[in-house]
Amino acid sequence: MKKKFKFPKGNGKLIIKGHEKNPFVKFWNWGWGVYYSNVELWNYVIVGGLTTVVALGTKFSLLFTCLNAKNGLELQIAEIISWFAALIFAYICNKLFVFKVKGSNIIKEFLSFTSGRVFTQVLQMLIMWGFVTKLKLDSNGWVVFWSLVCQVMQIVFNYVISKLFVFKKK
Repeated sequence: MKKKFKFPKGNGKLIIKGHEKNPFVKFWNWGWGVYYSNVELWNYVIVGGLTTVVALGTKFSLLFTCLNAKNGLELQIAEIISWFAALIFAYICNKLFVFKVKGSNIIKEFLSFTSGRVFTQVLQMLIMWGFVTKLKLDSNGWVVFWSLVCQVMQIVFNYVISKLFVFKKK
């Protein structure tokens, strides 16, 4: 018996027919159900993960090929270039795959996107400075804790800024 793949109209959930008792098929159908419950949010998470790969890949490629990781200036150059590479990648993918916005003023939209990212980066730096430096919560555990808090905050704020201010659907 052949497996039948079908996208039912309405919920968009991929269902494999004829093998519903198979635990792998159950898990597959459940996974597609979760994904299609909020496609935009899941696409944002996927693009965010890929953006992280672009940022780290660019930084490490630069540091381990043409820039010296031991030199402070070259390390900062690698940080800046990788931030811009990730920014451009994130803008293009968010525009095309997450928010699916067509026919807009690209320059204005890109500047808004960049402004939002700069805002959340500065906010993260201020939070880290305030809690780690000023309040002297500078043990490794506190640094990891506040870094994670800031990352979650940055992801949420970037999504909200992108949805409400950058990629507005008309």
